[in-house]
Amino acid sequence: MIFVGCAGWSLGREHWPAFPADGTHLQRYAGRLNGVEINGSFYRPHRRQTYERWADGVPEAFRFSVKMPKHISHELRLVGCEPALDKFLAECAGLGERLGCLLVQLPPSLAFDESVAEAFFTKLRQRFSGSVVLEPRHESWVSAEPMLMTHQIAQAAVDPSRISTDAAPIGWTETKYWRLHGSPRIYHSAYDSTYLQNLAQALQSAAAAGATTWCIFDNTASGAAQGNALALATLTSA
Repeated sequence: MIFVGCAGWSLGREHWPAFPADGTHLQRYAGRLNGVEINGSFYRPHRRQTYERWADGVPEAFRFSVKMPKHISHELRLVGCEPALDKFLAECAGLGERLGCLLVQLPPSLAFDESVAEAFFTKLRQRFSGSVVLEPRHESWVSAEPMLMTHQIAQAAVDPSRISTDAAPIGWTETKYWRLHGSPRIYHSAYDSTYLQNLAQALQSAAAAGATTWCIFDNTASGAAQGNALALATLTSA
């Protein structure tokens, strides 16, 4: 399965004609795209009932990627976070089968400390057996792949690249995740048709090899994400 979507489901007015006219923004979004990344969970908690309502409003095959709270990744820096982890997992469990994966984005200042990372991912895996995707942003994480494989953690492909190993997905091979922020102007620039055609081939190859495959567009600041996601969804379904 290839899940294509955006970081959030707000619909720019210029893209309204491409989506169903009726329903909430999420329901309209899910009428054309089959995946979304919840970024709001990074900044603030959502009640379990909110996650349940979101899950009830989308088709059965739709999946959510949920970003781990910055309280865990950026403030606690993966240390002593069991209560916060339990709270977050209890909340997003409201998505049920529509919870596709968890995204752990690390701050650029967080270097790889094997003992800290090992303890964190051990605790996470004791609590959650689904797909987990990591977006590290400190170069020292290039040495983390053996640990990622041990804990079945996928490392996202990121554009613009942040570290020397994130041009393509690595780590656990059963999940492949592309997270595209826009370049050259991060969060704003749209990707051109040649880039999207090559990307579609990469996603199709990953899916053909048996990986659950994701592509999330985070170039949302000027509305480029929805156009890119719609174009890519068409290419990957052809």
